[in-house]
Amino acid sequence: MEENIMSDDGNKSDRSTWAIGGGVLLGLGVGFFFLHQSALYFVGSLLAGLGVGLFATAIISKTK
Repeated sequence: MEENIMSDDGNKSDRSTWAIGGGVLLGLGVGFFFLHQSALYFVGSLLAGLGVGLFATAIISKTK
């Protein structure tokens, strides 16, 4: 018996939200390593993480 966690109404926004949030958290973690060099590197890594999350969201939406 396979149990589906998502509802049956076809809501795919949960996965995309997790992908975007995960990308931002990844950028935040990388940014803390660059924070002692420059604050702009920190902001840049946050934006790069957001871009990775948005890219992953686009891939997820194409596969479904």
